[in-house]
Amino acid sequence: MNTDIHEKLENKMGKTISVLKEDLMSIRAGRANPSLLDRLSVDYYGTPTPINQIASVSAPEPRLIVVQPYDQTAIKNIEKAILQSDLGLNPSNDGKVIRLNIPQLTEERRKKLIKVAKKTAEEAKIALRNERREANEELKKMEKNNELTEDDLKKSLDKAQKLTDKYSKQIEEILVKKESEIMEV
Repeated sequence: MNTDIHEKLENKMGKTISVLKEDLMSIRAGRANPSLLDRLSVDYYGTPTPINQIASVSAPEPRLIVVQPYDQTAIKNIEKAILQSDLGLNPSNDGKVIRLNIPQLTEERRKKLIKVAKKTAEEAKIALRNERREANEELKKMEKNNELTEDDLKKSLDKAQKLTDKYSKQIEEILVKKESEIMEV
C-alpha cells in the first residue's frame, strides 16, 4: 500500500523537476534560444495563442532569433507581445519576419539572472518539501488506522526523505549548470 504513496511522490517530484527545467529555459543566458519565446502568448484574432503555434521560431546565429509568422497579418501582434514581455528585447521586422538581436549580457544583468535562477530553484525545493510532507501525512494516517506498523512507518518516512534528498540534489545540479551557462561570456 505504501509503495503507491512512494510512486505518487516520485511522480510529483519528477514533474517538479520538469517544471524547473522549463522555467530555467526561459531565463536568457546570452545566446539565442527559440525557447525564450515559449512563455509568450499573442493576441491572435482575440485568442491568446503561443507564438510557436502561429510562427516558426529559429535561431540561425548565436545572437539572433528569427520569428516568421505563418500569417503575415499577425506580425504586428507578435512584435507587440515581445515588446510587452519581460525579455528586454527589441524586435525589428521587415514585413515578413521579426528579428531579435540578443545583446551581450552585462555583469550586473548576469548576476540578476543568477538570482532569478536561484529563486526558481528554491521554489522547486519548497515544492519538493511540500510533496514530502503530504506523503508523510498520508503515511502517518495509515499507521493511525493500523494499515502500517510503526516499523513500516519509519521505513516509509525514511524512503520519502531519501526521495526528497535525491531530487533536491538534482535541483542543485540543474542550478549549477544554469549558473555556469549564464556566466559564460
